[in-house]
Amino acid sequence: MKPKIHPEYKEITVICSCGNKFQTKSVLGRELHVEVCSNCHPFYTGKQKVIDTAGRVEKFRQRYSRTAAAKDATKDAARKGA
Repeated sequence: MKPKIHPEYKEITVICSCGNKFQTKSVLGRELHVEVCSNCHPFYTGKQKVIDTAGRVEKFRQRYSRTAAAKDATKDAARKGA
């Protein structure tokens, strides 16, 4: 490595809006304020919700439940005819 061209890598404090604080290393050189951390993010806390906008998931389920039922009926008719 060339001397005097790399930034100083030191320990900083990260502060979340939920009040959680933790230490990490960075070249930032000052405190870092974040909105979401691993203590309050829905993915990590298990409180994640699937948002169905305009009923898309339900429409998908209805469409493919009909095609699956139609395929089953076709198979049953073919079995009875054989």
